[in-house]
Amino acid sequence: MRRLAFVLVLICIVALSFYSPADAARRPAQIRALLITGDDVSAHPWRVMSETTREALVKSGKFDVRVCEDPLILESETALKAYDVIVFTIYSQRRPTIPGQAQENLLNFVKNGKGFFVQHLATASFPKWEEFGKLCGRKWVMGTSGHGPRGVFEAKVVNKEHPITAGMSNFKTDDELYAKLQGTGKINVLVEAYSEWSKKTEPLVFTLNYGKGRTVHNAFGHDGKALMNPNVQRIIVRGVEWAATGKVEK
Repeated sequence: MRRLAFVLVLICIVALSFYSPADAARRPAQIRALLITGDDVSAHPWRVMSETTREALVKSGKFDVRVCEDPLILESETALKAYDVIVFTIYSQRRPTIPGQAQENLLNFVKNGKGFFVQHLATASFPKWEEFGKLCGRKWVMGTSGHGPRGVFEAKVVNKEHPITAGMSNFKTDDELYAKLQGTGKINVLVEAYSEWSKKTEPLVFTLNYGKGRTVHNAFGHDGKALMNPNVQRIIVRGVEWAATGKVEK
């Protein structure tokens, strides 16, 4: 027994010899991301979509991601304090609204300096909550917003100076091209595309300031295939980082 204890202590000493507190201090702390997902329309495989989004963030090495399948986590101000950014991918027809406390907590989370990254149809959530649309910058409105047939189209990078799209070129993607998103607030468009359905150029990735915090709106991502596009994954990783911190580290 004494010999076993000696061996275990020796193993711990050897392991600690490879650990340097100085090296740990030099490593940047991971960004704490809360990915809220859940029920969706039948056209969207939401489990695949949320997992593909989570994997892109985790593989970057920059994020500690926690997944929640219920937006009522927003009711807990204490729970939200643990995170730097909310990645919102949920659209639930069964939950057309959330309680007032949850609404207040989400808005204050961003107003006080943290980040909000909203993706694809998630902007259609809570249709009667006007301020949610302002937080998203533009909002999918059922019966007004829409898209043509899913297919390959060219996305144009119109702001190559922003940290999210720096160094990116125009790219092709196989996805839905969202059009007629509603809203009038000021947005900073990073990526856009011409829609044959609306006959207009539509913003697909854009940012806005909300209080002291930041929103990134990513309209790409109809399914796992669309989310696997390398350029879309780059936008997700950089976008969530920028929403959380206001910068993108190389």
